[in-house]
Amino acid sequence: MNNHIKKIAITAAKKAGKFLLKEYERFDRSTVQLKSHHEILTKADLISEEIIIKEINSNFPTHEILSEERGRVGQAGEYLWIIDPLDGSTNFSMHNPLWSISLAVARTLPQPSPSQGEGEHELILGLVFAPVLDELYLAELDNGAKLNGRTIAASNIREGKVLNTFCHGREKVHIKKAIAYYSKQKLNQLDCRQLGSAAIELAYVASGRVESFAAPGINSWDVAAGALLVREAGGRVTDFNGKQWYLDSIDMLASNGKVHKELLKVINKR
Repeated sequence: MNNHIKKIAITAAKKAGKFLLKEYERFDRSTVQLKSHHEILTKADLISEEIIIKEINSNFPTHEILSEERGRVGQAGEYLWIIDPLDGSTNFSMHNPLWSISLAVARTLPQPSPSQGEGEHELILGLVFAPVLDELYLAELDNGAKLNGRTIAASNIREGKVLNTFCHGREKVHIKKAIAYYSKQKLNQLDCRQLGSAAIELAYVASGRVESFAAPGINSWDVAAGALLVREAGGRVTDFNGKQWYLDSIDMLASNGKVHKELLKVINKR
């Protein structure tokens, strides 16, 4: 792992977080714009994105960036940064502290390797920063996952006390799939909740706070950092077919690994 990349990722996240905290304290929800019927966009999203991209470009001008609001920036090369400058915009807008900044870095592989899980790319760093909570989750490939510098691990819970989280994409088919999953889990498990930030939900799986996260219709910038967090914390990340998750997968199931098979059965039950 390139230590300079890690340093800049942390710096970028904290700079953006400092700005977002100030905006959060005085945010007026009437200023939001609608990206779609189910998604909002704030000026804070855009400025946070500018802060992060500027930090990356000034240090790594040859690196490619994939960001939620601007799409792909730069030419394809050895490294790809995948960023969500404000994951949980709705939570942010209603002064709910569960929002975060998500940064991931993937290394381009000389040849696609399905065993790596990302096809042409291999995730090497994942960072989720929740400024209001002052929690910084960091994972490095083959070097474990940490929360504020302390090693974390997925839970060992298999049944009874299982806590599940979920989110969904903007299309009706994704929402219907999520509602069906929620209904089954809410009726048959301890609980199932939508926290409003996929990155935080994945960080919670990695730290053993919950056992799973399911998401039909997910985008890579929402979950790339969290995917590495879960893997490095000893969990498992797949698509809804049980195959290894990769950057252009259309859905995701992440868990502590102990409940994964049962959750796949629930997801795919007609």
